[in-house]
Amino acid sequence: MRRFPTILILAALALGLGLPPQASARDNDLDKVNGSVQVEAGQQVGDVSTVNGAVHVGDGASVREASTVNGKVELGDKAQATKLGTVNGAISLGSASRVSGEVSTVNGSIRLARGADVGGRVGNVNGAITLDGAHVAGGIGTVAGDITVGADSRVEGGVLVDKPNNGWFHWGSERKPLIVIGPHAVVQGTLEFRREVVLKVSDSAQIGPVKGATPVKFSGATP
Repeated sequence: MRRFPTILILAALALGLGLPPQASARDNDLDKVNGSVQVEAGQQVGDVSTVNGAVHVGDGASVREASTVNGKVELGDKAQATKLGTVNGAISLGSASRVSGEVSTVNGSIRLARGADVGGRVGNVNGAITLDGAHVAGGIGTVAGDITVGADSRVEGGVLVDKPNNGWFHWGSERKPLIVIGPHAVVQGTLEFRREVVLKVSDSAQIGPVKGATPVKFSGATP
């Protein structure tokens, strides 16, 4: 996984030292320890981060990076961000929202609502990744999570299900991830599976080369 912001590491260290909760706003950034952060609808701010709390970005708001440890990140309808990340928490993107960079979590689900657009990679280690008529330009990756590229979704950069690292991340490693490519979905690039998965592909979907799995075709809305 890629590194997370320095503010989160420092905040986690502060928690370990028993320092009191604190919040700050510098250069239009919002930083907090122990508590959630709310960006109001239509507001424009810089980086937004917290530890032990959620980050909520309201409808039509704009932020640079939104990140947390032990909490979820929610991007509202038609909201915009450069990057979203969390450790131990889910990430959700509202309808017609836009993230120009990557969306990543270690242990949590990722859901993209209809019309959501991600310019970078979407990835996690554990947790379901679901696209509902959404677009991802930088590929999708997981280790132990299920992936659903829902009806009318589009992915460039392929799909990767990596094998568990021998030193880390054993949870869910015994179970085969379920990968579903829905009706009229398009996945460009290689679908690569470095561990056993169940791959189900709609007969109306378009996919690139498959490595490490055998696609099972299905008809209708769901397998």
